[in-house]
Amino acid sequence: MKMRQLSAFILLTLAVLATARPKTEPAQKCKTGPVDLVFLIDSSRSVRPHEFETMRKFMIDIINTLDIGLNATRVGVVQYSSQVRTEFTLKTHARLSNIVKAINQIIPLAQGTMTGLAIRYMMNEAFTPEAGDRPKVPNVAVIVTDGRPQDRVAEVAAEAREKGIEIYAVGVARADMTSLRAMASPPFEDHVFLVESFDLIHQFGIQFQDKLCGVDLCLESDHGCEHICESTPGSYHCLCLPGYTVNDDGKTCAAIDLCAERKHNCEQLCVSSPGSFTCDCNKGYKLNNDKRTCSMIDYCSFGNHSCDHECVSVLNGYRCRCNEGYRLLEDSKTCQAIDLCAEGKHDCEQICVSAPGVFTCDCNKGFKLNKDKKTCTNMNMCNTVEHGCEYQCVSTPGSYHCICPEGQLLQDDGKSCGTCKSANIDLVLLIDGSKSVRPQNFELVKKFVNQVVDSLDVSPHGTRVGLVQYSSRVRTEFPLNMYHTADEIKAAVMKVEYMEKGTMTGLALKHMLENSFSEAEGARPLSRSIPRIGLVFTDGRSQDDITEYAKKAKEAGITMYAVGVGKAVEDELREIASEPVEKHFYYTTDFTAISTIAENLKLNVCPEESQGEIEVKDPCACESLVEFQQATMNSLEQVTQKHIL
Repeated sequence: MKMRQLSAFILLTLAVLATARPKTEPAQKCKTGPVDLVFLIDSSRSVRPHEFETMRKFMIDIINTLDIGLNATRVGVVQYSSQVRTEFTLKTHARLSNIVKAINQIIPLAQGTMTGLAIRYMMNEAFTPEAGDRPKVPNVAVIVTDGRPQDRVAEVAAEAREKGIEIYAVGVARADMTSLRAMASPPFEDHVFLVESFDLIHQFGIQFQDKLCGVDLCLESDHGCEHICESTPGSYHCLCLPGYTVNDDGKTCAAIDLCAERKHNCEQLCVSSPGSFTCDCNKGYKLNNDKRTCSMIDYCSFGNHSCDHECVSVLNGYRCRCNEGYRLLEDSKTCQAIDLCAEGKHDCEQICVSAPGVFTCDCNKGFKLNKDKKTCTNMNMCNTVEHGCEYQCVSTPGSYHCICPEGQLLQDDGKSCGTCKSANIDLVLLIDGSKSVRPQNFELVKKFVNQVVDSLDVSPHGTRVGLVQYSSRVRTEFPLNMYHTADEIKAAVMKVEYMEKGTMTGLALKHMLENSFSEAEGARPLSRSIPRIGLVFTDGRSQDDITEYAKKAKEAGITMYAVGVGKAVEDELREIASEPVEKHFYYTTDFTAISTIAENLKLNVCPEESQGEIEVKDPCACESLVEFQQATMNSLEQVTQKHIL
């Protein structure tokens, strides 16, 4: 009976207490201004179902304190494990009741813990205009996790913070504090929370509400910012004045030294000021108008240098310089002409003519300055040396030579004079070996050559003879320096083989000029004044042009004889022959008469040895070459008859 009475009393007491308990007042709404808030919740396997329910209630408790609306605070939720999924965006729901309903409908993913992937997804997808993110509205992210991330979070979290997202990191139970600090915004004491279990997560909710909806911490707290404190919902951060940067402690400031960081373009000196710099120059230089580069100060332009010739600016001063040919005196200002002649610094043989710093050479009267511009040559050697000339001495610059009277030739000693028989000549015979000559007539041609040789004084120091045969090509049978006696030459002539083919007289003349009368083939130097004679023997018209090399041969001082037989052309013979033409060209219709031409040739080369037995009519006196030919043949017949009788 007593037990029943006691039980009834207790129940009555509890009922009274229950009736007397005051009603809980609804949470006060946050009125600090609009915020774009995204919850990033970990739904990995390690989060048990009842713990996820606690997390769900945690989010609902927080948003119940916020002024929700499209123009107030917007809320979005993203859950993650091994993958990331948007539950609803910032613009999906405009009413609190709809947000609560959506949170209660979230189904956990229950996989891994890819927090870094989730942060990047949140940054690139949740906080975008397409997802409802508003410009100039604070972005706040609350990351709730219970374990260590399976990927890297530091870099992507830093990137998110740089984009202006304020991150709160809430760790439960097994969460890693290092990872939480890597994710959260500074200062960490305001943005990092670690609780032992999901049952205690509501403690963060209370603190978060205070921070998000609390007072201006820059005004109400000892923020410690060295320069500027900037409030954010439930927090603050420090800023620095222009030219300064926030130190790692997030509060103090350091001047930005652009010079030390080499973030300048000064050519010489950089003078730093916080966040800026100015350029300067070393001593002796001045800053240019671009305020960056430097130029050496031109001290000469001041006009007080007193240099005799030229002023040259140097670093921190100037120096004087003289024009070419002058030297600077000891006063370092005046200049003096350099007289190389007076100083003996020349190599003139006779006279030195001075100019400042240079000289020229000259010669005494009667002398000529040589090409080396230093030495001199006597212009009248005949009057100053024992020349030994038999007849006459002729002076040339630096030398002399002897000459002989008309009709005589200079001998091998270069001083005495002699007759044709004892005189020296270089004779080259060009004989036509074309097909029209025929073998039997070619033998007569060789005898003709030997007749000419018999009339000469052949020796190494006397007359030299060379033989060239030509047809369609040219062949040197022997050069001037091959044989030294008449017998050797005659024997060589008789061994010459007949070439046949065409008649290239022009080519033969070219060969004679360029090769036969060269010193390499035995021609004596022109300075020796040895006569050069070329004799062309042909029986027909040339198949090439003879004009050019016939002219060049005569211009080169070669006396040209032309001997024609048979179909030889008078005009070509005359063009080859030297002046006077009548003494230098011969013609006969028959090869059998060429021996007589050899005698006539002897008369013109050595006129004093003429036997006077044959009178050859001057071809110029004939009305035509035919008349001349007939006269010559008549003379030959008379000679023949005379010998028969």
